[in-house]
Amino acid sequence: MKQVTDFTIVAREQLGNQYFMLTLRHPSAMLNVVPGQFVEVLVEGCREVMLRRPISVHDADERTAELKLLIQIVGNGTRRLAQLGVGDKLNLVYPLGNGFGLDVEAGAKVLLVGGGAGSAPLYHLARVLASRGLEPTILLGGRSADLIPVKEPFAQFGRLLIATDDGSLGHRGLVTEHPAFAEPYDRIYTCGPTPMMRAVAQSAAQRGIDCQVSLENMMACGVGACLCCVAGTDEGNLRVCKEGPVFNAKILKKLWNL
Repeated sequence: MKQVTDFTIVAREQLGNQYFMLTLRHPSAMLNVVPGQFVEVLVEGCREVMLRRPISVHDADERTAELKLLIQIVGNGTRRLAQLGVGDKLNLVYPLGNGFGLDVEAGAKVLLVGGGAGSAPLYHLARVLASRGLEPTILLGGRSADLIPVKEPFAQFGRLLIATDDGSLGHRGLVTEHPAFAEPYDRIYTCGPTPMMRAVAQSAAQRGIDCQVSLENMMACGVGACLCCVAGTDEGNLRVCKEGPVFNAKILKKLWNL
């Protein structure tokens, strides 16, 4: 079930030069949002932007009827959203897509790997896993420290580790080069740049670890109608916005050479 609703912005936080966080409140009772799902945002007041913008849900709390969206400023649409402030309305279609599988047993060793803005949906996932008694390892990476928009808040949910290409924070190198990445895990969840996710999935396949990836194909409609987000998988052409965005990496063997 999905809804088209006007949310009210109740908080805005600037996170460096490229990112900002919006906290949105539903006018009544918010629908349940699964970690890994996304919303389609209506961008008003910008003639250059005709279609809604898909944005991952950073966090969702049905008790307070609030959503958090971590947004990277990359074009006219997100620049317009960056101009909004507390009290403004934002129209969303939500919740969309299929999220991360939460079928992990008590005591399972779980790794979350995020790259840059791709860490956004992993925050909601980490919180939900922690609420179920798990203590995930959270490995975040970026070219430099300022390109990892949210870091310390993850630490409340598990073991937080950082890797940066330039060594400005944490381990110097790629996330897959971090010593903790080589540890045994029961499941890996990942979201971020495709080359990073492919490397994570390849390593998981070699080690026999179940791996779920959140693809970031360009999505226009968000409901599976326009077909612009189709990904070629071992199970045929699948719509990332409808059958995904989260997929088990095992169906990407041919696409990613796993």
